[in-house]
Amino acid sequence: MERRSVESIAQTLNQAGVRFLVAGGMAVVAHGLVRFTANLDLILDPESAALQRAIQALSALGYGPRAPVPFAAFADAEKRQRWATEKDLTVFSLFSRAHKDTEVDLFLECPLDFEAAYSRALRTELPGGPTLTFVSLADLIELKRRAGRPHDLDDIAGLGSIHPGSGRRNG
Repeated sequence: MERRSVESIAQTLNQAGVRFLVAGGMAVVAHGLVRFTANLDLILDPESAALQRAIQALSALGYGPRAPVPFAAFADAEKRQRWATEKDLTVFSLFSRAHKDTEVDLFLECPLDFEAAYSRALRTELPGGPTLTFVSLADLIELKRRAGRPHDLDDIAGLGSIHPGSGRRNG
């Protein structure tokens, strides 16, 4: 993953007025646990117009879906639900030839109450760059707990060693 790509994505989404939450490995790193991550996991504002602006913004950076479907289809809630049900997908993967080392995974469905999660989020302004909005530590741990994969459980344990008591959900 390249910093310039992450900065470009955040700046472009911010300029388009798209609220987003960074989840996954980047959020783990933002909360203090240094580890490798290969992609940028984003939870987008689920409002239809916001999704359309996000698609336009990411398309302007050369991002498009890995799956053989039009990017615009992502804005259709029924299609996203069908992909989740029929294909057992949780994310919609994007790539860009201009940002080869930074793939993006968009959550098909918002796994949290977006408004509440956005209000609790960790906002970090990059030096000389855009602001990134990360899921809160409590929300990150909840997402990792739900996923339950070995690396997610390792992340929870690692975050717990940095932030004692973080395994308890406080709302």
